Amino acid sequence: MNCLRTVSLMASGVLLTATAACTEQAPPPPPAAPAQTAAQTPVERGKYIVEAGGCNDCHTPWRMGAGGQLEPDMSRYLSGHPEDVKLPPPPKIDPASPWIWGGAAMNTAFFGPWGVSYALNLTPDQNTGLGIWTEDMFVRAIRTGKHMGEPTSRDILPPMPWPAFRNFNDADLKAIYAYLRTLKPITNHIPDPVPPPGKGN
Repeated sequence: MNCLRTVSLMASGVLLTATAACTEQAPPPPPAAPAQTAAQTPVERGKYIVEAGGCNDCHTPWRMGAGGQLEPDMSRYLSGHPEDVKLPPPPKIDPASPWIWGGAAMNTAFFGPWGVSYALNLTPDQNTGLGIWTEDMFVRAIRTGKHMGEPTSRDILPPMPWPAFRNFNDADLKAIYAYLRTLKPITNHIPDPVPPPGKGN
């Protein structure tokens, strides 16, 4: 905001007063999220939500980049945990430790009190991805936290943030589904979740 500052100085018994303008600017507001309008297709809206919502963080395998930094392997975009990466059993959880969960280096497999979970293949591959999922199944899965949206199916496990994503409105969830249907199908079998020791599926 613009402002005026007055500075008073005493020099050799004479009071000197100077007024200076300052131009402190408030930080600009963040860009507004594009609202779904008639000009924006569901696929465009879905792409925006998927990219802004961080789906890539867990559903795309990460690799070491040329600069020594982890980066998503875009050749496997949203294809989930790679079937060719077999992981050893996760570290044991110490109940006395504040550290109770963790993830594999590729950021597609996770362990915690729920056991071991793997990021799903979100591409429209018919056999290993969302190819056989209907729009209704997808919406119900996000709303209920149940795999394939079936009440008797297994739970969608952490760290998938479905309790937050279920707050999207129907139009947004359908837009996400519409965008995922446009992806290149990638055949990639995801391992079944592993329950914690002493508990069955």
